[in-house]
Amino acid sequence: MKLVSAQQEHISELVRISKEAFDSDIAVGALEIDGPPEYDSIDWHIDMMNQGHLFTAIDNGKIVGGAIVFFDINKGPIMFVGRIFVDPAEFRKGYGIAIMEQIENICPEITTWELDTPIWNIRTNQFYKKIGYKEIKRDEEFVFYRKSR
Repeated sequence: MKLVSAQQEHISELVRISKEAFDSDIAVGALEIDGPPEYDSIDWHIDMMNQGHLFTAIDNGKIVGGAIVFFDINKGPIMFVGRIFVDPAEFRKGYGIAIMEQIENICPEITTWELDTPIWNIRTNQFYKKIGYKEIKRDEEFVFYRKSR
């Protein structure tokens, strides 16, 4: 699997996968079928692509997921993982781990990654802990994680 900068021809498939992946959170604690802001918006994903934040996970020519990341130049060598998403048809095949490993290697100068995930999401909270992210704080809605090398 490779994580590459998203291209225009990836957008419709990335939006489909994003919608299906986040809608599946109803099975792991979400109160309704929904997702993060603009998770099902073609225009928003195009904007993220144009700003260099959107990445496509491709395995053997097939799009299996995506990621949105941000560099925080004000905090030093930190990358904020805005979201990752995997096609539900590809769950439990190691793609989430592979995406996160490749995010952590996009830029060698990055030494710290931060992200947040909803408190209620059993799947993502377990996942981030499993791959070495440490909880740094929480509020009423989110758990905030960090990983450093």
